[in-house]
Amino acid sequence: MKKQSVFFVLITLFICSKAISQSNLNNSECAPLNPENFNKMIDGKQVSLFLLKNGNLTAAITNYGGRIVSLCAPDKNGQTADVVLGFKSIEDYLKATGVYHGAIVGRVIGRIAKGTFELDGKTQSLTINSGANHQHGGLKGFHNQVWDVKTVTDSSLVLSYISVDGEMGYPGTLIVEARYQLTSNNELTLKLLATTDKTTIVNLSNHAFFNLSGEGNGPILGHILTIPSNYFCAVNPDKIKTGEILKAAGTPFDFRKGKPIGKDIILENANEQLKIAGGYDQSYVLKKKKSNKIVLAATVVDPKSGRKLEVLTNNLGVHFFSANFFKGNDIGKMGKPLHFRESFALETQDYNSSNQKSFPTLLLKPGEKYETYTVYHFSSIK
Repeated sequence: MKKQSVFFVLITLFICSKAISQSNLNNSECAPLNPENFNKMIDGKQVSLFLLKNGNLTAAITNYGGRIVSLCAPDKNGQTADVVLGFKSIEDYLKATGVYHGAIVGRVIGRIAKGTFELDGKTQSLTINSGANHQHGGLKGFHNQVWDVKTVTDSSLVLSYISVDGEMGYPGTLIVEARYQLTSNNELTLKLLATTDKTTIVNLSNHAFFNLSGEGNGPILGHILTIPSNYFCAVNPDKIKTGEILKAAGTPFDFRKGKPIGKDIILENANEQLKIAGGYDQSYVLKKKKSNKIVLAATVVDPKSGRKLEVLTNNLGVHFFSANFFKGNDIGKMGKPLHFRESFALETQDYNSSNQKSFPTLLLKPGEKYETYTVYHFSSIK
């Protein structure tokens, strides 16, 4: 009888331990993504989902637009959550009202007035997809293209795309490469490379939306944001850069000492730039001249979870967007609506504009190499 009692005790402990283990898995706020839901042919090219892991981070990336679908990071207690907004299937991406989630945007991120710019004394005309203007590379920009898969490892993915001469109106055939890497230092890194056979303009970025509490877990207005810059670019009512660089000091745009995102956003009816953008939707100046030097672009801390995100880049600037126009129409991969100001974007990019001669140039010439580098470094605070 004693042996039987010991046996039953051991069995009970085993079942309980499995139940606890399963409970911990269920408590994880990282959606189990099925790669089969991304298995689709688009424009004659194969779309797939790639699952990466290294240390405490896991990521899911699709070659449809080079999108970061998922990025799971631990909080101060080791509890993981998916901190990037995304969808559970390629069909959800195709029907979403928000079309840039997690995507690589190009050839030029941002808006170009009336879809025109001057190049070698000639006016170049781009496709129009935002009122009377060109935005984020056009309707069939890089976000809506199927990228070729060059290499895949457990922790890295290299994608490439050839943008042919005249695509969306841009001159020159641009050969682009995107290198995603999860490092053992709790980082997701992204290197974007490009070459051209004709002089063209290029300004690439990734457009991931973050919520450090986890996708669908409420507003980000309590997140503490630090941007180490006293200068940001003014925009006109079309949200196109005017060429004027304003001082952030003494305005709602001053994040140098760190403050909750929502602290001054309530002044949107009193501050012209906040009112124009419906919140934050402006570029900050990090450097005045192009160089390969990596600088800190921004730091974000979620006091609730303790998650901390540092964004570093060799770009000239970073664009901060407070998700001002989400209306809950799209349902994310966690099964929750994606609501107004429940995420933020920090788009590392050159702050310059193709039509502002006072800004550093966006030109890329044959024989030159375009190269940007961004690091998303995760840690936690108690």
